Amino acid sequence: MRVDDRTNLASIARRAMLERGMEPDFSPAARRELERIDGPAEAAGGVRDLRDRPWCSIDNNDSRDLDQLTVAEPDGGGVRILVAIADVDALVPKDGAIDAHASRNTTSVYTPAAIFPMLPEPLSTGLTSLNEAEDRIAVVVSMTFDREAALVGSSLERAQVRNHAKLAYSEVAAWLDGGGPFPQGVDEVPGLADNLRKQDAIAGQLAERRHRLGALSLESLEPKAVFDGDALSALVLDRKNRAKQIIEDFMIAANGVTAAFLESRKLPTIRRVLRTPERWGRIVETAAALGENLPAEPDAAALEGFLKRRRAAAPEKFPELSLAILKLLGRGEYAVAPPGSDPPGHFGLAVRDYTHATAPNRRFPDLITQRLLKAALDGKPSPYTGSELDALAAHCTAREDDATKIERRVAKSAAALLLSGRVGATFDAIVTGSSPKGTWVRLLDPPVEGRLEGGFEGKDVGDRLRVKLVHTDVERGFIDFAAL
Repeated sequence: MRVDDRTNLASIARRAMLERGMEPDFSPAARRELERIDGPAEAAGGVRDLRDRPWCSIDNNDSRDLDQLTVAEPDGGGVRILVAIADVDALVPKDGAIDAHASRNTTSVYTPAAIFPMLPEPLSTGLTSLNEAEDRIAVVVSMTFDREAALVGSSLERAQVRNHAKLAYSEVAAWLDGGGPFPQGVDEVPGLADNLRKQDAIAGQLAERRHRLGALSLESLEPKAVFDGDALSALVLDRKNRAKQIIEDFMIAANGVTAAFLESRKLPTIRRVLRTPERWGRIVETAAALGENLPAEPDAAALEGFLKRRRAAAPEKFPELSLAILKLLGRGEYAVAPPGSDPPGHFGLAVRDYTHATAPNRRFPDLITQRLLKAALDGKPSPYTGSELDALAAHCTAREDDATKIERRVAKSAAALLLSGRVGATFDAIVTGSSPKGTWVRLLDPPVEGRLEGGFEGKDVGDRLRVKLVHTDVERGFIDFAAL
């Protein structure tokens, strides 16, 4: 058994951070600033006390940087959803040393063996995290939906909240599906079980409504490394479930309300946009190969209809189709929307007003948005100039790309490590990338991606083929296949 896999992968991750110009460590000035913070932010004037609500967090089993809590309340014939977002700005002021580190990296980087947090862990997993059984200050987004899940009212305010139960996606989803026991801690909070069912019901309605408007039913399956002690033992797919759907739909709604609120207060926003896909023609070809017709011009509603039909017709093949479509859609980006402008919106989510506001412990655009929100609530001007926001939007987009490449780089090293003893073995695969630089494929089992060295002529994204593993390089994260 390899007992030092975790150490090796952590070293590779650190080198990858440095190669991409990201800082794996906090500066002495940031550490000194951290030492001067002696407790969580305290409630002040104008901060409501909402600690009595049955707030809970739902996140990954091992998550410690908790950014949001949720709760449902009846509202006439509809329902009000409250989303509490950690007030990170209260302890991380603009232009401080910790803020400087956060603005350089702009995101936490999560690799199989090491996490490089955007904020020092005593903050992101402690004083600014919405931890269980602890009082915290938050920015609360309140959204009222009618019986058809249409948004009929919203507001934002600062409030004191308390996380009454730290829950895990897997346990909540299994319970909601009827196949698992009561999630640990739910029965200790009066009314929480019923509240979770209400959250699940409205989230389902919100998802259905979004998809009717053209939001895409894509399923991104990211492999997660599993360790036995310090030895890498497997890669498993992290699949969507009902609990993840609750958080996804509430966060999409809260981000939309946040963008609209800032627009109403005549403040700029950093929007998260996904423009119409440049490779729409290949998406049309992929659909045609499956006997479906898509219009010649990009049409999110038509694409969503195609995806729903394919999920119903061949659910076992839908993840690989979803992966191919995701690759062809391209990546999102951050763009500044001055007051009164017409931002391009998000093609995949079928929304126009969309920002990133719900994860300020781990994403810098969310912290920027939080500062804009607090300025709006206090009737103050934007804390950032237009030129500052333009530069930050471009920088955050570039850094997000760097972080993604680091995470994939280390994931490939983990995959190479897992496959290092299987050179010569054959696998089923799908083409995930095709360009003059090369052709890439992803195995169906295990979920590993690598470069196709030979037999790639005429292959394009979405094609299926049989490949043979010919080479692995753990240090560089190289996995090479040949088409059979």
